[in-house]
Amino acid sequence: MADDSVKGEAPAQQQNDSGDDKKTVSSNGEATADNQTLSKRQRKKLLKQQKWEEERELRKQRRKERKQQRRLQRQNHQEEEGGDAQSARKHPRREVMPSSMRLVVDCSFDNLMLIKDVRKLHKQIQRCYAENRRAVHPVQFYLTSLGGQLKQSMDEKDKGWINWKDITIKTEHYSEVVAKEDLVYLTSDSPNVLEQLDQKKAYVIGGLVDHNHHKGITFERAKELGIDHAQLPLSSFVKMNSRKVLAVNHVFEIILAYLEKGSWQEAFFTILPQRKGAVAVDQDGTTIQEKEEEDSDSDSDIPEQAETRT
Repeated sequence: MADDSVKGEAPAQQQNDSGDDKKTVSSNGEATADNQTLSKRQRKKLLKQQKWEEERELRKQRRKERKQQRRLQRQNHQEEEGGDAQSARKHPRREVMPSSMRLVVDCSFDNLMLIKDVRKLHKQIQRCYAENRRAVHPVQFYLTSLGGQLKQSMDEKDKGWINWKDITIKTEHYSEVVAKEDLVYLTSDSPNVLEQLDQKKAYVIGGLVDHNHHKGITFERAKELGIDHAQLPLSSFVKMNSRKVLAVNHVFEIILAYLEKGSWQEAFFTILPQRKGAVAVDQDGTTIQEKEEEDSDSDSDIPEQAETRT
């Protein structure tokens, strides 16, 4: 009986082995089929990717060696120059002479802006801060009435703002931070034209991005508070294709450029973006281009002299 049992199990085992072999063949067949479904380009791409992964460590080692080689070259160069690190700089830092003048960005218009415009204002303020840090004559930078959407944007997008240096940030209104007699609100709607900058004054820039929806609001606010107001002498030096309203950072940077160069015209043309279509204006109010066209017209009006024959 035991022998019959063993004999009975043997064919069953052979049958199972045969079944496993069939499965293996089937599995290999599927793998082969998968490979055959890949196009020539796909197989080439797959091989390229595999090679890239295999050479990852090698590339890392080569980058490390190149970095060490450059460091050694810099050290050797500095030793040849007498160890003077300053001589190795392509652009040596200019001597900084801070200005006592104050520039205030008034952030009290938060409730008048959409969140997308608040974020634009945030970026403009970041630009003001960066430019002031690298300026030859950095001003005393004030940020007032900070709160609401603007503060939320700064907390979310730029948490490092709390560590900013050389800036005074206040939640209070600028009229509570600076003496009233020192304030001058810069607004393009003011009839007063700013000819010179007074180092004792605090010039206020309206922190508002509204695409002209609240036209004249900064001028009205200045009049309500009874403080001085003025506009930059833009029309005296520049003719533009677009409106005279400038972004916060443009006004800020123009003043920094004026402090450095001592010329409004140079300051305007250094900072104004090309899309504004700025053209230089002469003292008589005509642009340089118009004057050149007039000169060419006058030349064409001169009658040609009669040709003389000998």
